[in-house]
Amino acid sequence: MSIATNIQNIKSELAKNITLVAVSKTKPNEDILEAYTGGQRIFGENKAQELTQKYESLPKDIEWHLIGHLQTNKVKYIAPFVHLIHAVDSLKLLKEINKQALKNNRVINCLLQVKIAEEESKFGLTPTDTEALLNSDEVQQLKGIQIAGLMGMSTNTPDTNQIKKEFNALNLFFKQLSRQYPTVTILSMGMSGDYRIALEQGSNMVRVGSSIFGNRNYS
Repeated sequence: MSIATNIQNIKSELAKNITLVAVSKTKPNEDILEAYTGGQRIFGENKAQELTQKYESLPKDIEWHLIGHLQTNKVKYIAPFVHLIHAVDSLKLLKEINKQALKNNRVINCLLQVKIAEEESKFGLTPTDTEALLNSDEVQQLKGIQIAGLMGMSTNTPDTNQIKKEFNALNLFFKQLSRQYPTVTILSMGMSGDYRIALEQGSNMVRVGSSIFGNRNYS
């Protein structure tokens, strides 16, 4: 199956209001261009350096998302062009994004990463910390960022009931916040292995890589 066909097949499953982020990390520009030619415009990368290189050499109407864990010292590289940063998990990082956004005369959209998985290795804020950040005077004074929603990753488990439970909890929290904060409109949940469950549980943005591009080569 071609990359373009994979994209069409996945998009045919998605309602009109669902955003598909094609996760292109570790993939060559040729693969991204094949997806682009097939109509895909939104791509997600894990690393700031790889994202910057791809931005420089690929069509400028691509909407780039940084979906991996972002270190504060890497923000400056992507601040001029990044459309959405998915995994913001601290006030320190928000402040740095704000600083770099203002330098570039931009407002950068951010998603707060909420920890819903049981694994220790997963990053993220607790729901209490998330609310505290949204409510804090410090965050409300940051003019270079917009908190556009929430992002979550489920536990890496074959137990679909657990995944469903985790996504459902995040969806309920998202609904509660979006009533209080009109800018909170994005719920980014679901990857190649679990995006169908995420969609059932209210996700409106899915991050799909291997189902589009095939398995990754990390060597």
